[in-house]
Amino acid sequence: MTAHTWWLLLILTVAIAALIYLINSRLRVHPFVALILVSVGTGIAAGEPAAKLAGSIEEGAGGTLGDVGVTLALGAMLGRLLSDSGATDAIARALVARAEPRRLPWLVGAAAFVIGVPMFFEVGLIVLLPLIFSVARRMEEHGGTKGSPYVLLGVPAIASLSTLHGMLPPHPGPLTAMTGLHADLGLTLGVGIVCAVPTVILAGPVYARWIAPRLPDVAPDAELVAQFAGAGREPAPAVSSGAGAPGAQASADVPRRTGVPTGLAVAAVLVPVALMLLRTLAETVLDESSRLGAALVFAGEPLVAMLAGFVFALGVTIVGSARSGGSGRSGEETRASLTDSLKSIAAILLIIGGGGAFKQVLQDSGIGDAIASAAEGAHINVILLGWLIALLLSLTTGSATVGIVSATGIVAPLIGDGGGLEASLLVVAIGAGSLGLNYVNHAGFWLVKESFGMDLSQATKTQTAVQTLVSVLGLAMALLLSVFA
Repeated sequence: MTAHTWWLLLILTVAIAALIYLINSRLRVHPFVALILVSVGTGIAAGEPAAKLAGSIEEGAGGTLGDVGVTLALGAMLGRLLSDSGATDAIARALVARAEPRRLPWLVGAAAFVIGVPMFFEVGLIVLLPLIFSVARRMEEHGGTKGSPYVLLGVPAIASLSTLHGMLPPHPGPLTAMTGLHADLGLTLGVGIVCAVPTVILAGPVYARWIAPRLPDVAPDAELVAQFAGAGREPAPAVSSGAGAPGAQASADVPRRTGVPTGLAVAAVLVPVALMLLRTLAETVLDESSRLGAALVFAGEPLVAMLAGFVFALGVTIVGSARSGGSGRSGEETRASLTDSLKSIAAILLIIGGGGAFKQVLQDSGIGDAIASAAEGAHINVILLGWLIALLLSLTTGSATVGIVSATGIVAPLIGDGGGLEASLLVVAIGAGSLGLNYVNHAGFWLVKESFGMDLSQATKTQTAVQTLVSVLGLAMALLLSVFA
């Protein structure tokens, strides 16, 4: 490598250190602002012409948000509709109804897997807490459970929700990585599911069986359990999130809505995923120039698929309102709820835009080529490198989103034009890396700790351990599948 290449790599190292410092310093600079500041500094230090630097930032931020932003907004509104209509509650309760106690951790994990398709981690957990608490309380009353039933049921939910949030589109992290790496949507979705299922099983019900007897004293506050598991109520405490993690807020006095048929509820959740998979089938089997092939490819675009899911969920809401005797929300209440759902993703959208700007500056300044040159000379496995960068940045900045968008920008030059199995596996690995070592600077850690009444040690053995297991297992699955790349 030339001296100039070493200089560009030094600039990248300093840029990452500066990003970590700005976010964690006493100033607590917002990750979006930190990313833009670092992008400007990196471009100037690397010698990118000042006249082109602003254009690089605008192109990177605008292009990334154009690909991801609208889809993410529709996904947030879809999740809120499903929650407000009672669809997610119907799915969860149908899965665990009349189940044997030994099967409950598996069924809660399955419910979380389905519900986690359109929902962020924090929102999905809040939606599931009434189910987890009510079933755990029932297990307490019947006795015979080894250890804490709240841990036994909570761990599978954490594993499922975090796995989907980090490794599968249409969640913002994987979708952003997929766009930056030019990965194929259907292939990424298929690979993600293959990696996710064994990961959820091992980090969820299997780990829960081992850790629950070792944490027998974990139990939420009695008033919180009564609030969440009380009959006829759908409680959800106000939860505010840190940078890069969406929050959720709802009133404890909102009646539980149970008028949604379970079949319609499941369909509403799976519509976007089904359309994306049909697109892949059309691209593989059908002639894309035919009417049917073109229609399926169009319907499977992330934006169109999420829009279809949203419209379908809106219909489910109307059906649920009719079945409950017209007691559902009014149009004005629904619009207010959807508006509130967008507030929770504003920070994520900004961070994604800032990450896109950083990626573009790395590319336009020549740092991307220097990364590719260094990796080629060092023979670094790109999947392992992407996972490690995302893990370290997520750990040090407290934001999985920062870890994903920054890691994507750094490793994108290593796969050229992208596409193929390697790019899809890299999306999964980067998403898995962003989940590991989830600790006190992550909003999800505190949500789990406070919701389940844990101390720091107990929360570390559950939330931190589960998400680190998900991270390592996700990497292992990606590396295993890379043998076929």
